[in-house]
Amino acid sequence: MKTLSLIEAAEFLKMHTEEVRRRAKAGKIPGAKPGKSWVFILEDLAEYIRSHYADTWQALRVVAEKEEKLCHSINAVKRGGSRLPHQQESVLDVLLAQQTKPKRKNTTTS
Repeated sequence: MKTLSLIEAAEFLKMHTEEVRRRAKAGKIPGAKPGKSWVFILEDLAEYIRSHYADTWQALRVVAEKEEKLCHSINAVKRGGSRLPHQQESVLDVLLAQQTKPKRKNTTTS
């Protein structure tokens, strides 16, 4: 098991050292600070990079020696949001229908 310093980890991840330190401190990058300096395990960083690979439905697909990019509008998957879309639409309609008051003109003269 090979360990890397902060500078080595930043070089491996192709990131700035401060960004690696910030993400490690936030728990986004696997690392530990047992003393005064950060320590990273090479295999953990490789797995971190693998976890950021594009999903198969997002990736560029090669078909019959021709590259074909998937159309996101056709293959879109609805996730999250309100379960009752009419409620969400009515709230949006109310917000869009609100009239704004005109700004008051300055009545002072010079």
